[in-house]
Amino acid sequence: MLLANRVSIGPLLPEDFSLLFCWANDVAAARLDCAYRPIDMMTHQQWWNGLGKDPTKVVFAIRKTTDLAIIGYVQIAGINVVHRSAEIGIRIGAEKDRGLGYGKEALALAVEFCWSHLNLNRLQLVVFKHNERAVSAYRSTGFKKEGLLRKAAFIDGAWVDIVLMAALRPAKIKRRSPGPLRVMQTPETSAASQIVTDLGRDPERRIA
Repeated sequence: MLLANRVSIGPLLPEDFSLLFCWANDVAAARLDCAYRPIDMMTHQQWWNGLGKDPTKVVFAIRKTTDLAIIGYVQIAGINVVHRSAEIGIRIGAEKDRGLGYGKEALALAVEFCWSHLNLNRLQLVVFKHNERAVSAYRSTGFKKEGLLRKAAFIDGAWVDIVLMAALRPAKIKRRSPGPLRVMQTPETSAASQIVTDLGRDPERRIA
């Protein structure tokens, strides 16, 4: 697992299954990152069974360093070894854990993992313009706005804008204080026109 001051990111555990299912069906949270579509247990089980089998994807559970309970997850998807690029997204599951900086710490760990261990050169993402906390978290981790899709998604009865953001591999990778990133090895360890089409149809594709 990868450790920061207050959170760690690492493999998903069997006991995380039920919470992930609940978060996938959280209507309030969906307003921040996708068009809501209920996810049935069979679809969720198929997604769960596919974890670790797709070399283009890495999913990390986010946990507090003082508690083993999952509080969110980070997904790195579409890993392309030719272009050395990928998409990244993050979700903090419960409202009580949002706005406390856990997401920023977890995101920083995941981004550093992409530079130092996947040898990527570019990370990209899409985020709703009105999700200001997510935009702020991405900016603080080095992501910059590259474009805006106006009225690109219909969410909870209203049209919303989608912001395109990306981060490029720094010339010199900064190591987290006090030393190198700590890693414990474990076995578990797109085009703009497709963004709106995919929203809410896949339980593993989310706009953070």
